[in-house]
Amino acid sequence: MAGSEPVTSPDQHKPGHRKLGRIGAVLSALALVAMVCGNHEGKVEDIWLVSLAALLLVIVIGDVVLRRSGLRS
Repeated sequence: MAGSEPVTSPDQHKPGHRKLGRIGAVLSALALVAMVCGNHEGKVEDIWLVSLAALLLVIVIGDVVLRRSGLRS
């Protein structure tokens, strides 16, 4: 079996698509921000939701900047 499989390099096995990942992260951040409007009384939940949404957006922006500057392929 192993003799009939083509030899490929590890970079040919990249999972997923970058744009779909970015879109998914932004949509997830929007969903987290939308959850702030709820029936909870404390502000701790709001802080966590907004912080996680901001973290997702920072990761997406950092990825875009690094790819444009050529520091990440």
